[in-house]
Amino acid sequence: MKKNFAFLSAFVSLAFLFIGCQKEISATNDASALAIAAKNVQLKGHLQQTKTFSSDVAIHWMDMQVKQMRAYPGIIGNVAYSRHYAYSGIALYEAVVPGMPAYQSIASQLNGLSGLPKTKPGLAYHWAASANAALAFMNKKLFPNATAEKKAEMDNLEATLLVHYSAEADAAIIERSVAFGKAVAEAVFNWSETDGYQNVNNAYTSPVGKSGGIYWTAPNPMPVHSLPYIGNLRRMVATSGEDAALPPPPYEELASMTLEVIHAKPAPGTNEYNMAFWWRDFPGTSTPGHYVSILKQVLQKEQPSLDVAALAYALGGIIDVDITISTWQDKYKYLLARPFNYDDVIGQPFTSLLGAPHPEYPAGHATLSAANAEAMTAIFGDNHAFTDSTFYNMVLPDGSKLQPRQFNSFREAGEEAGWSRLYGGIHYRISIERGFWQGRKVANNIISTLKFLKD
Repeated sequence: MKKNFAFLSAFVSLAFLFIGCQKEISATNDASALAIAAKNVQLKGHLQQTKTFSSDVAIHWMDMQVKQMRAYPGIIGNVAYSRHYAYSGIALYEAVVPGMPAYQSIASQLNGLSGLPKTKPGLAYHWAASANAALAFMNKKLFPNATAEKKAEMDNLEATLLVHYSAEADAAIIERSVAFGKAVAEAVFNWSETDGYQNVNNAYTSPVGKSGGIYWTAPNPMPVHSLPYIGNLRRMVATSGEDAALPPPPYEELASMTLEVIHAKPAPGTNEYNMAFWWRDFPGTSTPGHYVSILKQVLQKEQPSLDVAALAYALGGIIDVDITISTWQDKYKYLLARPFNYDDVIGQPFTSLLGAPHPEYPAGHATLSAANAEAMTAIFGDNHAFTDSTFYNMVLPDGSKLQPRQFNSFREAGEEAGWSRLYGGIHYRISIERGFWQGRKVANNIISTLKFLKD
């Protein structure tokens, strides 16, 4: 019995000794684990999603982009600015989408885009800093001929925002975020350089027998806004133009169509007169720039998170490029004369409020504005009221100044933009009506094809 008791006592003593050692080892391991965890937290930072950042960085760079467009008259053709809109929006989206768990990169769905950099798994990123780096890189590259003053403005904006963001996160996180945003933008820009934009204003000669009369007469020399080959640009979405080509215009009705335009010329001071100049766009900012300006104003009013701004900027720009391609393909296919040219043919000369150096059919403002309206409606919804102040206080030929225009929806604004060209004297009714259809068709082809959300 004593022997058993002695054994039991020895066993218990050994057991307590073992347990004590285990506690000491466990405590040591816990301390080590905590030290490692602390080090990881310091390295990784807090994993924030894109939606936790404001859209301010996008607003600032949209404003800068519109300013750069205004400073670039005569260098880039009006609708060629659709490229600036699109490539900037894509770079922004791809620079922040890793912080959007429900969304995915759209690179593989875009025509020829590949090889985008990846984020490092498990490490934190400051998505506004990434966006700032991406948008700064894109705008500097897309405006290579900006004046020294304008280049300094871009540098200053990038630096100012970086200082602000650097106060919000660890230096390693900011450095990693900036490097990622810049790398994404560089890949997107390199892709943009292969879309064929260098050839959009190559020398053009009208086909034999298709100049004058019912046909458009090419100006000599051709200004940069004529863009005879912009229809050959690489599409953003390969299938966006499916079933979107227009039938021939009714050449035989050109006389009556021209008379309608002549009789629609508005008097100074009327709403239609103001419409014509509000949507003139160039000189002023460009037609794509007007859409960027509207988006900027909507973001300023609504103050959504950065993910919403990225989605809207990307989708709007992608649609804008591809509808430009469809529109200019048909313009140079049908070569329809402008009302302000055909008026002399029918002996009814008049002076239009506006001019345009490319074929008439279809109406570009109808196609582009209807398409952009579909993009914005897809993001912000139907009946989204907004005020457009893009050309506030612009002085008109009659000496009056334009006031902001209010709309009950993006589609309402798109329709007004289209009809404004009738009052400006540069488009026929049928070109506007068919233009609306084409714009919506291309836009909806893209909206139904691109998959931003993960399955």
